Amino acid sequence: MIHRYPTIFELFAIPTAPLPSNATKSLSQLCVRLTPAAAALAAEELSLKSAISDSLATKLQKLLMLSSHHRLLLSKLVHLAPDLGLPPNFRSCLCNDYPNKFKTVDTSYGRALELVSWDQDLAKPLPSPEVQSRELIVDRPLKFKQLTLRKGLNLKRRHQDFLLKFKEIPDVCPYNTPISDLPKESIEAEKRACLVVREVLGMTVEKRTLIDHLTHFRNDFVLSNKLRGMIIRHPELFYVSLKGQRDSVFLVEGFDDKGALLEKKEALVIKEKLMQLVRESKRLRRERKKARINNTEIGGSSDDFESDGDDDDDYDDGFQSLFEPEDFYVDDDGDKKGEIIDYREKGKFWTVDAHSVHDGGKQQMEPW
Repeated sequence: MIHRYPTIFELFAIPTAPLPSNATKSLSQLCVRLTPAAAALAAEELSLKSAISDSLATKLQKLLMLSSHHRLLLSKLVHLAPDLGLPPNFRSCLCNDYPNKFKTVDTSYGRALELVSWDQDLAKPLPSPEVQSRELIVDRPLKFKQLTLRKGLNLKRRHQDFLLKFKEIPDVCPYNTPISDLPKESIEAEKRACLVVREVLGMTVEKRTLIDHLTHFRNDFVLSNKLRGMIIRHPELFYVSLKGQRDSVFLVEGFDDKGALLEKKEALVIKEKLMQLVRESKRLRRERKKARINNTEIGGSSDDFESDGDDDDDYDDGFQSLFEPEDFYVDDDGDKKGEIIDYREKGKFWTVDAHSVHDGGKQQMEPW
């Protein structure tokens, strides 16, 4: 793995401890360190974490203010922490560094974070998205109600009428409006729920998260049990991506027409720089592989060169074929099921025939 990313890691040797007097040769230890580019990126990320600790604490405080009991389990916050930009050790460091905002308490369900002080300045929802101008010579009010949607999004007339009625309902503050003040399962309650989800997505780094992560907070934020259906019902606010095993929800107002983020946080910029280093490593591997192939074709036999320890892009570590399409089975009705057959039933994984070494024309089987 280290050889696969030469722009991030580099190897070097250091001498070993003092050798005995009768030693015939000196030995050295092989070590690994970050490249100058990766080290500078790591230092930038470390300084950024200390600089944005106050803003991260503000996010936690706002989440506690959104909750009905002003208390959230730490086991639930762990799921949402990476999307919020929280460090992995936020439970032991960040939660204890701001006793004037929140504190950790023991509950019957486990450790939880509890609000200490209410900040009225933070109890302000996101501003309404700006409506694009129609660029008319005389900008008169429209005779008929109009719904602004994304390009290429076509809705049924009944759905459009519902969204127009939803838009006319006055906005409520999700921080100061308890759900008990609204009729149960009413359009007003759905308006508040949408604003709560909008607030949470607005706190995330990339203005998106998994719907599964939001379902953990249904009772805390008093959201509907049919949360996914509610989000899909409002394409003017949210976009649901079905890519991958689980659905992701995006905040529409956080992206432009081409799907690019309008505001990139510094943490996201550092992440993109790291991905640039990864792509550069892949480019170097492809060039080395191409050079070896050309040398082999010119020189003749493939035994004329020795591998430098670099793994090619098609390197098989034994895990890439675990979830191939053939692992899905078809039931009696002809439907393909999304359940993966256990590899133990096949008996072909973690066995001695998983790896073979060719030595002098003879195939020697060795276990992993």
